[in-house]
Amino acid sequence: MINFHFRPETYFDGTGPTALLVKLTYPESQWGEEINIYTNVIDGEYHFEAIDFYGNELMLSPEKSNKTLSLQEVIFMIETMEANPILQQGNIDLTLCGIPEAESYLYPDLENYFNEKRKHYGLI
Repeated sequence: MINFHFRPETYFDGTGPTALLVKLTYPESQWGEEINIYTNVIDGEYHFEAIDFYGNELMLSPEKSNKTLSLQEVIFMIETMEANPILQQGNIDLTLCGIPEAESYLYPDLENYFNEKRKHYGLI
């Protein structure tokens, strides 16, 4: 059973000012696209940033939060991620239409959620 209300106490373990929230891999994309979502704290708020290999500007919702996100909010963030249409490189829009494989130390059920979704659509 996936706990969609799970919310980590913190994103940071004392090893640096930035934390990797999730690593997404899109195996069906032509080049096996990967996107990483990071967070850092600015003025007491968590700010989120998605980075891909090509340097696309990826827009996240929410962009920032005053508390850690629940698993449900992280899933929403991933599933609504968009590329800035003016600055996009390659076929990022097509990639974002896919269902990623997800890895996250902070959200252990995230991998199960996307594996089940991939299985439902015959991708596993």
